[in-house]
Amino acid sequence: MHTLDDLLAIGVSGRTVLVRSDFNVPLDGTTITDDGRIRASLPTLTALTGAGARVVVTAHLGRPKGAPEERYSLAPVAARLGELLGAPVALAADLVGESAAATVAGLSDGAVALLENVRFDPRETSKDDAERGALADDLVRLVGPDAAFVSDGFGVVHRKQASVYDVALRLPHYAGYLVSAETAVLRRLTTEPARPYAVVLGGSKVSDKLGVITSLLPQVDTLLIGGGMAYTFLAAQGHGVGQSLLQQDQIGTCADLLARHGDKIVLPTDIVAADDFAPDADTEIVDAAAIPDAWQGLDIGPNTRAAFAEVIGRAATVFWNGPVGVFEMARFADGTRAVAEAIAASSAFSVVGGGDSAAAVRTLGVDEAGFTHISTGGGASLEYLEGKQLPGLSVLED
Repeated sequence: MHTLDDLLAIGVSGRTVLVRSDFNVPLDGTTITDDGRIRASLPTLTALTGAGARVVVTAHLGRPKGAPEERYSLAPVAARLGELLGAPVALAADLVGESAAATVAGLSDGAVALLENVRFDPRETSKDDAERGALADDLVRLVGPDAAFVSDGFGVVHRKQASVYDVALRLPHYAGYLVSAETAVLRRLTTEPARPYAVVLGGSKVSDKLGVITSLLPQVDTLLIGGGMAYTFLAAQGHGVGQSLLQQDQIGTCADLLARHGDKIVLPTDIVAADDFAPDADTEIVDAAAIPDAWQGLDIGPNTRAAFAEVIGRAATVFWNGPVGVFEMARFADGTRAVAEAIAASSAFSVVGGGDSAAAVRTLGVDEAGFTHISTGGGASLEYLEGKQLPGLSVLED
């Protein structure tokens, strides 16, 4: 696939460049609580503005239902992006309407404009090729037929959506620096990774990670499992899990995985159990096989933290996706902190697989410099590792 460097070599001064970024950041009201995805867009945007391009960015935020919703406006993103770029970012009040047209027409060389949330238009996520194509045509008319398209929103490349896929069919297309970096890192995880290769998977549901578990188990040396999904595996071993998160319909699947790959799978041996899902709940450290009936597991215990850290410390390659406890509550954050700190302290080639894991690193104050790469795309990363074809990447291939 052609890259941003190929586009810059052609020259972009005075040329309009449409960039698909991923600005789906967490908000507390109108306050951005983690600007990691905005920061990840800066290398591509600054390269384009520095070369004199007129940059038009499209992105989404949240899950609006195909119509404008004030709480999902990109206004906070435009303000923060302007602060990080050191120059104002004009925000169009719509996506392809009069405001967008006037905003794009008013761009000067080296300036950036942001279109309003692309998911305010139902055509963006339509399953109908013609509907998505119509939105893509509108975006092309907005930026002009001589524009170029740069795909830099790795967190959405697994989606066949108008601003990700269909626009690339209509304009000369290039992979931005973030998309190029993400794919290079994930390729390294799937092509002869340095060993020992350890994977840490957390999060709430086995079903969300089943594809990647099945794909990775033949490749990895050790799979460490924490978070809510661990309780379904513990149940598959015949243990009671109290009121812990449990996917009853996945117990058989977990039992089969343990039967076939039990030598690679490491489960918690002790648990921080609580009598309520609350920050002020009573807690007790219990054996993983002895969770009280009325209690629930909300974090891995100290013995499990030490065991996980030992495996991570020996590894030459580490991939981590999903917190191993309810890190949003301080009393149940120690397990996720221990995993993050063990990876950061290791000399391994280490990849944090986006989403909640990346947020946890920043929330818990772990030095990001300790990780080789922190991905911006949890779902996209997992689908890549599963071996699935990602529409937003395949469309960039010539």
